[in-house]
Parts: sequence; C-alpha cells; structure tokens
Amino acid sequence: MKTYNKIIKISSDKRFEKPCIRNTRITVFDILGWLGSGMTFEEILVDYPELSREDIKASLMFASDRERKLQTV
Repeated sequence: MKTYNKIIKISSDKRFEKPCIRNTRITVFDILGWLGSGMTFEEILVDYPELSREDIKASLMFASDRERKLQTV
C-alpha cells in the first residue's frame, strides 16, 4: 500500500473525480501548481491551514507514481 493512499482520495462527488487531499476540495494538481509557481511548503501551509506537510509530500509522491506508470505503458 502506497503511503499516500490514506491522504489522496478520489471521489465521484468531488472535483470531477480528480485526486484530492482527504475530504477537502484541494487537488493534487492544485498543490503541484502552487509548488511549480514558486510557492514554498510554508507559504502553502499558511494559505491553506487545512493542509499539512505530509499532504504536500503525498501529492508529490502520488504525481511521481502516476508519471512512472505512464512511462511503463
């Protein structure tokens, strides 16, 4: 079991089945976008106090695994 499975959830009733952080509407894509735009972990956590460092790390791990799966297809 991947360590992010307890954090990243895909639900048919949230954000068109995009992977989200637990019960929030914050997607992995949102977090990657913020990091890509130059925001630090600390800035994200200040702006979105419902997130934790583990949530951000889980998003990175999820994206990495998804990319790896795409490369092996």
